[in-house]
Amino acid sequence: MKPRLDMEKIAKGLRAERKGKVYAEGGYFGAAQLAAEVQARFRVPEGGGRATDPSWTERRQVPLTSDTLRRLERLVEAMRRLAHVNVEPLQLAALLLERAAEQVSVADVEALVTEHESGAAGAHGR
Repeated sequence: MKPRLDMEKIAKGLRAERKGKVYAEGGYFGAAQLAAEVQARFRVPEGGGRATDPSWTERRQVPLTSDTLRRLERLVEAMRRLAHVNVEPLQLAALLLERAAEQVSVADVEALVTEHESGAAGAHGR
């Protein structure tokens, strides 16, 4: 098992202050960060089987289009080929969904709903 890095100790040694997680949005660095996250989080269950994130306790069905599934499959194939990371398309979708959910606040949703309602009202008033 790889030793875990002590980020607090590293920050202290650099005379820095940790401000939270920083995510690369896309491109090469985003893909590399995603592959590293899979490697760090996924573990093979004690009884064997497919590696997964042990913190995932909920199982839900998420509808998606065939185009989205094909895109996920292409992303997973690239991760397997380039980073030697074994992940399934819907496991990748779960990671991406977690990241997106972390970046959206209730205020963002309220603003979106308000914007949508004002746009809908304008469209009906024509």
